[in-house]
Amino acid sequence: MPSSFPDLPASPDSPPPAPAVVAALRAAGCVFAEEEAELILAAARTPAELTSMVDRRVAGLPLEQVLGWAEFHGLRVTVEPGVFVPRRRTEFLVGQALATAPRATVVVDLCCGSGAIGAALAAGLDGAEVHAADIDPAAVRCARGNLAAFGGRAHEGDLYDALPAVLRGRVEILTANVPYVPTAEVPLLPAEARDHEPAVALDGGADGLDVLRRVAAAAPEWLAPGGCLLTETSERQAPAALGVLAEAGLTARLAVSEEWYAHVVIGLLP
Repeated sequence: MPSSFPDLPASPDSPPPAPAVVAALRAAGCVFAEEEAELILAAARTPAELTSMVDRRVAGLPLEQVLGWAEFHGLRVTVEPGVFVPRRRTEFLVGQALATAPRATVVVDLCCGSGAIGAALAAGLDGAEVHAADIDPAAVRCARGNLAAFGGRAHEGDLYDALPAVLRGRVEILTANVPYVPTAEVPLLPAEARDHEPAVALDGGADGLDVLRRVAAAAPEWLAPGGCLLTETSERQAPAALGVLAEAGLTARLAVSEEWYAHVVIGLLP
């Protein structure tokens, strides 16, 4: 790939000036070019690394994958290439989990991606046992690193199949940020997500609720009495998602954040 700074002398000892970085990002369509340039300039350790980072961002990689981290619920979460980038709106789900079960001691995060939700819950719950699971090996490697500081564990496998059997009936907080984009709408996603995040983390089946149905159906077997399941959904899908949790025997309610435009469905095991 050609350098993003074709008009500047190619010297490994002369980094491109900040205005050139901003211009390259703006030309690529980055809406917050100035802010992104500041982050990239601060992260790059050498001129060559700076050029490489800008070239990757210009090519369409999510900023978080270029930097190698994302801000999430007060934490700096490692995000490796090809791993789903945690969305800031999902901080609302974390807040709802902590408010619903503030003294939870056993936490499971299914479809964990980078492990951001599990890490945030571990940080907010003193000494909780935290497990995360994902079917994507790259995500599991990333999550293991993010959970290590909290003593959490990440497991590779398909939903509950990945979990230690000893957790059955003990989980007080079960989060599952499942893929919920209907299959037909995946091609309509922004290129950053469509081209650089795993399809398994985006595609939720014909109506976007296929994975949620599987999670909800087995949730009562894994939740402790009074335990809760939380999942993010869209405004349009929220009524159907509530129905899925209710059909599984959970007492379901919807929490909405106008600020983040976030919709979280919460199911309680009686």
